[in-house]
Amino acid sequence: MTSLFFLVFLFSSLLTRNVDADPNYIDALSKSLLFFQGQRSGPLPPDQQISWRGDLIGGYYTEGDNIKHNFPMAFTTTMLSWSTLEYGEQMGPELQNALVNIRWATDYLLKCATKTQGQLYIGVGDPSADHPCWERPEDMDTPRTVYSVSPSNPGSDVAAETAAALAAASMVFREVDSEYSLLLLATAKNVMQFAIQYRGIYSDTLPPAVRPFYLSYSGYKDELMWGAAWLLKATDDSNYENIIKSLGGGDQTDIFNWDNKYAGVYVLLSQRALLNNDNNFEQYKQEAESFICKILPNTPSSSTRYTPGGLIYNYKLPQSNLQHVTAITFLLTTYAKYMKATQHTFDCGNSVTVVPDALIKASKQQVDYILGENPAKMSYMVGYGPSFPMRIHHRGSSIPSQAHLSCSEGNQFLDTPNPNPNILTGAIVGGPDENDAYADNRKDHIHSEPTTYISAPFVGTLAYFASGGSA
Repeated sequence: MTSLFFLVFLFSSLLTRNVDADPNYIDALSKSLLFFQGQRSGPLPPDQQISWRGDLIGGYYTEGDNIKHNFPMAFTTTMLSWSTLEYGEQMGPELQNALVNIRWATDYLLKCATKTQGQLYIGVGDPSADHPCWERPEDMDTPRTVYSVSPSNPGSDVAAETAAALAAASMVFREVDSEYSLLLLATAKNVMQFAIQYRGIYSDTLPPAVRPFYLSYSGYKDELMWGAAWLLKATDDSNYENIIKSLGGGDQTDIFNWDNKYAGVYVLLSQRALLNNDNNFEQYKQEAESFICKILPNTPSSSTRYTPGGLIYNYKLPQSNLQHVTAITFLLTTYAKYMKATQHTFDCGNSVTVVPDALIKASKQQVDYILGENPAKMSYMVGYGPSFPMRIHHRGSSIPSQAHLSCSEGNQFLDTPNPNPNILTGAIVGGPDENDAYADNRKDHIHSEPTTYISAPFVGTLAYFASGGSA
């Protein structure tokens, strides 16, 4: 652990700028990492700062309910790890908190992958039984059904995403805890082999009561590419490059989220083309730039819509819209980083030349919008700024911590117009509607519910701006 504390000491000096800036990215970074404590499942450690929480067995609750969905949880873990790999040097003293948050997830994912040979556990809790209840995780009396995939009931998507998470995390811990890193990597290889050998969409194997939630709409090809790309980065084993090539090209896309990983694959692999001058990955660089041209406004191929206030808005998948914003913003920032390192520019057509600072400017606009520079003058990060959501769709936040209520007894706290008694600091809600309006209504889960996969990509982008990154 000596090297960890050395890194924290070494990089803390990098977080001396922008302390008094508006937005205060350092404060936002700290709060974004604190949020994950509020989502913890399992026995909580002595240094738990969100004191109104306490309960069960590992990992993170995905959103405001009491279900653990491994598909988005693994994506959350991958993005926390990618954020740390790219921007750990800019996190200063928050680096240690990032490592703690990643390990809380990977300890759980390791158990899911190794508890029973030939099975990968992929979720805990019955959504159909849980959703009608409004009760804290500490008081759950709903079935804690465990779901898994196996050779006879395959799930290439969730398995490959789990492999990606473990492989990415193995690089985070390589210099900090080499033994743990090796365990993560070995498990990632095994889970990836399972994903490749037994192919199928995980949601096809789930019972009807579970199937409506976190379906793999994009299929499993993107996760196979994503998992192989992360294992290639972690091992430099050409077998994973061959797997990627055998899958053929990916979709032309203008989204990136817990379900659709193609854009993430392109940006991750483009690093080899840009930084390593490896022509074998030129096509992924071109795909990454095609994706970016679809995101930026005023380009010939732009397919992204914006609210009147300038927020990226996915009209096709509007639920928890900020999940798209934080994930896309991370890719813009990271690709700009690669471009700056190689003095690279590219063309979006019609003589529209894209320079790195254009991506940083676009990213900063989205970050600043989330932190309060928007028509509503509201921060969509709980606990940040003078105005933020007070009635978020989150059971633990909305029920007083001293209350011990059964399933239906908690509805009084769902229905009340009063603010939540517990502040889930750092949580980012689904965000405003297409007209920049936000009702702050607890029952409007589409806009008021926080999720781990909204927050995870935002960590890296905040670290970039906290250290003085600018357009």
